Amino acid sequence: MRIGPYTLSSPVILAPMAGVTDLPFRRLCRKFGAGLAVSEMITSRPRLQSHPRTRLRVDHRGEPPPRSIQILGVEPKEMAECARRNVDAGAQIIDINMGCPAKKVCRVAAGSALLRDERKVASILEAVVSAVAVPVTLKIRTGWDTQNKNAISIAKIAENSGIRALAIHGRTRACGFQGKAEYDTIAAVKYSVKIPVIANGDIDSAAKAKRVLAMTGADAVMIGRAAQGRPWLFREVSQGLMNEGSSFGLNREEIVDTVIGHLVSLHEFYGPQQGVRIARKHINWYLSHLGLAKEGWRFILGLSDAQTQLQQVEKLLNDHLYH
Repeated sequence: MRIGPYTLSSPVILAPMAGVTDLPFRRLCRKFGAGLAVSEMITSRPRLQSHPRTRLRVDHRGEPPPRSIQILGVEPKEMAECARRNVDAGAQIIDINMGCPAKKVCRVAAGSALLRDERKVASILEAVVSAVAVPVTLKIRTGWDTQNKNAISIAKIAENSGIRALAIHGRTRACGFQGKAEYDTIAAVKYSVKIPVIANGDIDSAAKAKRVLAMTGADAVMIGRAAQGRPWLFREVSQGLMNEGSSFGLNREEIVDTVIGHLVSLHEFYGPQQGVRIARKHINWYLSHLGLAKEGWRFILGLSDAQTQLQQVEKLLNDHLYH
């Protein structure tokens, strides 16, 4: 799959997730074979551009190309300026968020709330595409609710505005993450436009990725929640798409090295104090995925010292995986 001048190494893409797809997680997922890893969303509001959290979200150190930054906002001029600023800082692809279902985002008519105003969608897309020389992509949902599904109309607006690829989460904003993803809607969108279409929603295995690609005709798949606590899923899916029936799971040593390496990178990136706090959700995801009973490790989530956190997680993993 290509996005502008970039040929992706794999048709399996890490979805942008607020509070999750920071630089350490993006680098880890790329290491395991994600063809692209999209950043956490960055607000276009000028007064927040110097906020410490915003500066961390635009950090690309050691990240392999192509580097994709997602921006969020409602004002075309602000979105265009935000895109320019991020390209100047090293972004090679600008992704526009029109899919976030969070109430605090939709309250200000951003994210998936924009799907209710197609003229505003067009004005934002045209402003951003005109502002930068790099490819611009778009992420949407199938519509605002089940009575207002307009993904096909939005896709045509996107194509006419110069958007180079379109990712679709197969649910409406009202659905949140409930119910089954609408792969038929994604298929209809793919049929209606010539730009690459990326299918997103409920993809958690190579077998599921194959079925979704077959059902939708999409050019790639995007994985979000299923990769939390399982970044090696990208290797499994990428290689599984090419090798029918093969298994690409990690051995015990690789799992320990991956988890501990990720926690170390979080401590280094955010600093030990904030890094420990942010690492807790990843620890929860890793240990839950590995099937460890929570009563045996709940205490780890209360630890505040970085070194102690690492030691206890490593001990727990070694005790569980090697015995």
